[in-house]
Amino acid sequence: MDQRDVVIVGAGQGGAQVAAALRREHYTGSIALIGDEPEFPYERPPLSKDYLAGDKPFEQLLLRPRDFWAGHEIDLRLGQRVVSVNPQAHRIRTSEGAEIEYGTLVWAAGASPRRLPCERDVLAGVHVVRTRADIDRVMAELPQVRRVVVIGGGYIGLEAAAVLTKLGKAVTVVEAQTRVLARVAGEALSRFYEAQHRRHGVDLKLGALVDHLTSRDGKVTAVGLADGSELPADLVIVGIGVVPATSPLADAGLECRNGVKVDEYCRTALPDVYALGDCAAHINRFAAGSAPIRLESVQNANDQATVVAQCIIGKPAPYAALPWFWSDQYDLHLKTVGLSTGHDDAVVRGDLDSGTFSVVYLKQGRVIALDCVNVMRDFVQGKNLVRAGAVIDREALADGGTPLKTLAAAAA
Repeated sequence: MDQRDVVIVGAGQGGAQVAAALRREHYTGSIALIGDEPEFPYERPPLSKDYLAGDKPFEQLLLRPRDFWAGHEIDLRLGQRVVSVNPQAHRIRTSEGAEIEYGTLVWAAGASPRRLPCERDVLAGVHVVRTRADIDRVMAELPQVRRVVVIGGGYIGLEAAAVLTKLGKAVTVVEAQTRVLARVAGEALSRFYEAQHRRHGVDLKLGALVDHLTSRDGKVTAVGLADGSELPADLVIVGIGVVPATSPLADAGLECRNGVKVDEYCRTALPDVYALGDCAAHINRFAAGSAPIRLESVQNANDQATVVAQCIIGKPAPYAALPWFWSDQYDLHLKTVGLSTGHDDAVVRGDLDSGTFSVVYLKQGRVIALDCVNVMRDFVQGKNLVRAGAVIDREALADGGTPLKTLAAAAA
């Protein structure tokens, strides 16, 4: 029977960070890092941006040099999937039948792309955006592609649409909601991005439901909508969210309705089992309401990984990080701080038409989040406003010429 002091399931951002953080803290126990992809741990955000565009080679996406893992005595097991967890025996089993006993188990398995309900068959030309292999398949087809349909108007879909448009493809985005980014941003930001994509030639279908995919000889040829229309397509990108990878933990008895539930130390209800990243549901003080939430971001994965590593070495500190995100589309660099869900007011700082502005989200008069487009200063200074839940005069917030740190000092 194989045995490791720490077994980390998931070799993405969070899992890799736990292993690296443990060694940085001089942890001397044995570590196994198990990933279901054949690739060394790498960054995912550039996949739908620089990597798809061909601007960044894969080697630049690696989280650590290839020799880092062996050099730090981290047993990196790639191309393996964990299919069961036995919490009583402290044992996991892989799809190959291998079994490993653990002292501590860290579940950082991430999530898998949600599929279309109408995808009854596997069709050539239909893709998701999650792994290097996904993007490599898209890139291999692009020379023969003229028309692309992107299903989903969230960040992944819009980033892919921006890159494919720059590559000269005719792109249509289909979004079920009446505006893009409806789940993560206010209407002002949604309408701004809609205008930007249309300006670059993207055809947006809002409030549109996908009914079926049309194919010929096993390859997609069109996307059929619920209104009876069809959109010709040589290639389809499906970006409609993800499903947390938690089945083995659910089978072991954990509550996994929207990710595995964890406490403020990323501990699950099973002994010596932690969970983090895209698959973990946690209480976040910056979120509206008291229900556990999942955050799909590099920031969340990294900060929760640090919490887990500190717990393992006996220096526990609760997770209290401020959420932040980013998105690159065309020449627009968006950085978001805080969580705007539940806001009851939004103030625009600057000029939307200039492409340099921020949207400040308020709830009961308090600042809860900012979306900053090409305004790094507001992003940096806005962090303290969100942390403090600052109350600032609405008219003063709208004055983009007044630094946020000045407003914060006046409100203190």
